[in-house]
Amino acid sequence: MFGRIDHIGVAVADLDAAIELHAEQYGMPLVHRETLEAQGVEAALLDVGESHVELLAPLSGETPVGRFLAKHGPGLHHVAYAVDDVDAALRALREQGLRAIDETPRAGIRGSRIAFLHPATAGGVLTELVQPAEVHAHG
Repeated sequence: MFGRIDHIGVAVADLDAAIELHAEQYGMPLVHRETLEAQGVEAALLDVGESHVELLAPLSGETPVGRFLAKHGPGLHHVAYAVDDVDAALRALREQGLRAIDETPRAGIRGSRIAFLHPATAGGVLTELVQPAEVHAHG
């Protein structure tokens, strides 16, 4: 069902400092930066081979990432897996008893379509399904 790990999401308090760490110290190229108002975050993608690290800074403390930072501090937020068809993957996983946060897919970074699975039924890990824009355009 999963094609590969698309990205690892990391919650950060200071996006510029986190980009500097990942780009300068780790040598990861910054490939995209975007504000996602609907999700309440400013996000940056850095390449790691064929996958990415997605740095997430909350736009306010009242957003999901803002609440995560207040409770847990900076660190690993979620794991995202690439899928060819996010609608079909979400449906199949829900049929297997996994609890979805998103009843239907929504817009993600770089024109992707995404849906989250609740950590309570996903092994304690917030899990994101990602249908990249290029797959959506051809699918």
